[in-house]
Amino acid sequence: VYNKNDKYIGKSIKEYGEWSQAEIDLCKQVLTPTDFVIEVGSNIGSHTLALAKTVHQGAVFAFEPQNVIFQNLCANMSMNSITNCFCFNSALSDQQNEEFYYPNFDFNKELNFAAMSLTKEKFLHNLHNHKANIDTLDNRFKGLNRLKLLKIDAEGMEVNILKGGIDLIKRTKPFLYLENAPDYMEKSQELIELVFSLEYRLFWHITYMYNKNNFFKNPNNVFGKHISCNMFGVRKDQNINIDLQEVMDSSFYPFRK
Repeated sequence: VYNKNDKYIGKSIKEYGEWSQAEIDLCKQVLTPTDFVIEVGSNIGSHTLALAKTVHQGAVFAFEPQNVIFQNLCANMSMNSITNCFCFNSALSDQQNEEFYYPNFDFNKELNFAAMSLTKEKFLHNLHNHKANIDTLDNRFKGLNRLKLLKIDAEGMEVNILKGGIDLIKRTKPFLYLENAPDYMEKSQELIELVFSLEYRLFWHITYMYNKNNFFKNPNNVFGKHISCNMFGVRKDQNINIDLQEVMDSSFYPFRK
């Protein structure tokens, strides 16, 4: 189930039967059936569903703050009879007592509904924004002692979310999959240096939105040269072979002009 007015995720599912399949493929390489996964910014669940099926004897904890999108996420888990995915209508940050708001989108108009940035503003452009539920990883997962993958796609909130999960990360040492999008490249250096301080190595994972080997075998590229820019994090003490360009300099960003 997807919104036909969504410019990227919805359009991709409609045209190709998939969304950013390369991200799913990379994450699946490090997962086994009994693993636990946390996904922050699940949207409608296009990746959540694949992750839950991969760790079918484990669990996925999925977070999505936008109420309508969250309902879509739950519908997709339910209609696929997914019982090992636990969905939370919440945003994550580094403090529980912060107040954040998300836009009051008109879902009947064409828009990129995934490009939702939280704001401190209750009113924006004369529109009344919705107050988001806020939690931290460390508060939500105090008793979680194993975690294989922490995946975050949160429109510039990645640093806040990681800071709110330092104890969890140090305790469970998961692989990290983090969005580092061109729209928020001014935050890239801080994000990279934070991950480095946690004794991780990082690798760029940059993919085109259009996949010529898509599920529907559709040869029509509606996304042109649009890309997704993410980073894959591995503990420094882990010996793993990975065919990606390593992040060596925190000040370097591959799409900075």
